[in-house]
Amino acid sequence: MTMYLLDTNIWLERLLDQGRSREVEKFLSAVPSERLFITDFSLHSIGVILGRLGCMPAFCSFITDLFIDGSVTVIALDPVQMRRLVRAMEVYRLDFDDAYQYTAAVEHGLALVSFDSDFEGTPGGRLSPGDVDRH
Repeated sequence: MTMYLLDTNIWLERLLDQGRSREVEKFLSAVPSERLFITDFSLHSIGVILGRLGCMPAFCSFITDLFIDGSVTVIALDPVQMRRLVRAMEVYRLDFDDAYQYTAAVEHGLALVSFDSDFEGTPGGRLSPGDVDRH
């Protein structure tokens, strides 16, 4: 059974009701939350972004949906894994946040779900939410 790491942009697409929000909604409805993962980096980034937008009630609802009512798992990279992150930055020409997501997915054996095309140059590539029903 495939487990998925959702990149920051997937969560924000839905939270901010952007252009592909329905695609994300369909994905989140189809995949049990026990199979979904978020990095601590994404969680904190979402908090920063929603804070800047004055949307902290949405952040509180997000926390409730994912962790209190749902079973999404938060994962983090330890200091040793940061060396792998730096290597991913160099080899795949990723910026820090993309390398964090990529390394976390590899280290935890997760399929990476993202709208970011930068991951297409990595061995595992990426899935978009609409790809998951075909995966």
